[in-house]
Amino acid sequence: MNQDLSLHQRRRPPTAAEMANIPWLQRLPSPERERAEAALLVGDAAPGDFVCRVGRPVTYWFGVVEGLLKMSSDNAQGQTMTFTGVPPGGWFGEGTAMKREPYRYNIQALRKSVVAGLPIDTFHWLLDHSIGFNRFVMHQLNERLGQFIAAREIDRLTNPDVRVARSLASLFNPVLYPGVGEVLRITQQELAYLVGLSRQRVNEALTALQAQGAIRVEYGGLRVLDLGALQSSVFAHKAVVAHSTTV
Repeated sequence: MNQDLSLHQRRRPPTAAEMANIPWLQRLPSPERERAEAALLVGDAAPGDFVCRVGRPVTYWFGVVEGLLKMSSDNAQGQTMTFTGVPPGGWFGEGTAMKREPYRYNIQALRKSVVAGLPIDTFHWLLDHSIGFNRFVMHQLNERLGQFIAAREIDRLTNPDVRVARSLASLFNPVLYPGVGEVLRITQQELAYLVGLSRQRVNEALTALQAQGAIRVEYGGLRVLDLGALQSSVFAHKAVVAHSTTV
């Protein structure tokens, strides 16, 4: 991979295996699917590569085939606010694509990733012609609204254990991120970037959450054992109590 070229310049047709990991393609009837497949491109993103940046015009609707991205923006004081991570199976920016607006956020690769892009004109053609595609986008927008409401709540939480629990729950959303399944491939440092805590503090929170039976820390990732408990305020309270008794 030539790092002197931009991610856009490194774009290529997807392989059959990469195409199979694009969830909404299977919902399209043959003529629409063939049109989408002919237009889709992928790029091999290196850690730190920007997929899109604040103020840039929208040219593609993007999704993650492999890897992990983060969505963030910078405020007037130069501080970075991370909104969410985007794990495999996640597609993002449908609202921006529908309105053909400049991006209001940055999307950056946290690790080596494969990012798919559907050209904006093909995206609008599918909106105009495909009921299945419209239903997928509608569900995306509905789930995204709930995700960002939850993100605002997480920002106001002062307890680190609860912040980690709620942030993890959002990354296991089966509608937005169907490629994750039960195991999220993520390091503690990557999770720390997304949550806004130190790696050491994230490690403490994961230990408390594992003790409560909601997750299991595995080599190279995390397995969710009880997503409902991870999302609930009752579990969050138990996690706080469990952590407080160990310090």
